[in-house]
Amino acid sequence: MQVDERTARFTSQHEGKTYYFCGPGCKRAFDADPERYLRGDAGEGHPSHHDHGHHAHGHGSPGVTR
Repeated sequence: MQVDERTARFTSQHEGKTYYFCGPGCKRAFDADPERYLRGDAGEGHPSHHDHGHHAHGHGSPGVTR
């Protein structure tokens, strides 16, 4: 699933980037430990940020989707 940055209801800011999420659970998990997800060691049960297709990120503005 892809997240449309224009309509995403769940976003977080981290180190100058905006991350877009499909739902509140994914946003909460990311907010609790963003580096864990960005490193790719989120553990079993939740894929890393890079493997989790419904998270998208931009560099402060919409336009880059994953």
